[in-house]
Amino acid sequence: MPKVEKILAPTDFSELSKLGVRYGLEMARDNKAELIVYHVIDLGEAWKGIHTELTPPYHDMLEDNRRLLEKFISENFPERIDLAELRLVVEFGASFKNIVELAEKEHVDVIVMSTHGRTGLDHIILGSVTEKVIARAPCPVLVLPRRATRAIPSPA
Repeated sequence: MPKVEKILAPTDFSELSKLGVRYGLEMARDNKAELIVYHVIDLGEAWKGIHTELTPPYHDMLEDNRRLLEKFISENFPERIDLAELRLVVEFGASFKNIVELAEKEHVDVIVMSTHGRTGLDHIILGSVTEKVIARAPCPVLVLPRRATRAIPSPA
């Protein structure tokens, strides 16, 4: 198995997405890898290339979401933050496209995400974003089902 040096863990701040981030933190710690925790402000596929400069409302939205991501990490993973090299990234776009593009650009070794995000619809086998990422990703995608919450060890 190739050495894992860079991991991407997308989040939409949902309870289910915490699973992927937690697993990513553990994997980064175990492999001495960098973890990129990534949040996309989903404005749809038409966003990319339309706005080259961020006007104040968009700039404020971006900054607000950066603060939300920092808060999400510090409140949900305080005991794990210092266990791995961590980078937080927030961008506008279409979730699945941005995740795939960032994985390509950063030469990510693995993407770690939960089966579902914010909607968590149980009647769908995979969430639409997860399904699209799996189909297009340039690297392996580790998909964690909801029940995996019991499989992730707590820090000692």
